[in-house]
Amino acid sequence: MKPLDLDAVRAFVLVAELRSFTRAADALDTTQSAVSLKLKRLESHLGRQLLERTPRVVRLAPDGHAFLGPARDLLGAHERALGTLSGGARRLSLGLSEHVADAQLARQLALLRAHDPGLVIALHLGLSAQLLTQFDERRLDAVIVRQEADEAPRGDARTLFEEPLVWLAAPECPWSPGTPLPLALLAGPCAVRAAAIAALDVADIAWNEVFMGGGVAAVGAALEAGLAVSALARRVAPRTLVDVGAKFGLPPLPVSRVSLFSRVRDPRSAATLQLLASSLGAG
Repeated sequence: MKPLDLDAVRAFVLVAELRSFTRAADALDTTQSAVSLKLKRLESHLGRQLLERTPRVVRLAPDGHAFLGPARDLLGAHERALGTLSGGARRLSLGLSEHVADAQLARQLALLRAHDPGLVIALHLGLSAQLLTQFDERRLDAVIVRQEADEAPRGDARTLFEEPLVWLAAPECPWSPGTPLPLALLAGPCAVRAAAIAALDVADIAWNEVFMGGGVAAVGAALEAGLAVSALARRVAPRTLVDVGAKFGLPPLPVSRVSLFSRVRDPRSAATLQLLASSLGAG
């Protein structure tokens, strides 16, 4: 059998990990049709069906499950071989907003490590405004942040996707309209905090902050404990929480932009950064 095409194997692994031809194409900086063609050629080369394609879902076929592990090993060996000639470890200092990092972060980091084992990633979680300041001060190479609709877009931003904020709480969270709404929010300055409070004030709904978290994980824990309600993106919150906006008659919340700012120029590091950007929300 002829040697495998590494580009096709990489496309297969990305489609399998990201569960999307579109996201895989973004990560590879190519088109969806090009990724599809690579996969068809790989399947033809192996004489096996690796993926089950439907209009909405991409799933691994049984042979795809069997091939995925060895495919990752092959790509890892290739990257390690290249790393021996690279003249030292590369480093990427990356800022990721608390309101962007989701529950799939561990899987995403494993994906980055498998994709580029020679890259040392220094990951900083924080508030979007603070991370942007550090980026502008050149303390971070790249940041992925959340920007609210009323924030003026910057020319050096690349919008990755948009998503709404929703009012989330535990299913059993008690609240009676006419009493102050118990809130759990991140400490300021936080644009999501400001958007939630502004929406309640405009709707003339009284509120009382009963919990202040140093991160989204802490706020999520307070919500799961039934202490309060909060405004979060559905994607970043614990799955046990429910949208209580309609039930409690709460005002709509704005749609936010998730944006990438980067000054990374090394092609391999830039490709790994793009892989993370493409994987956000894929799980």
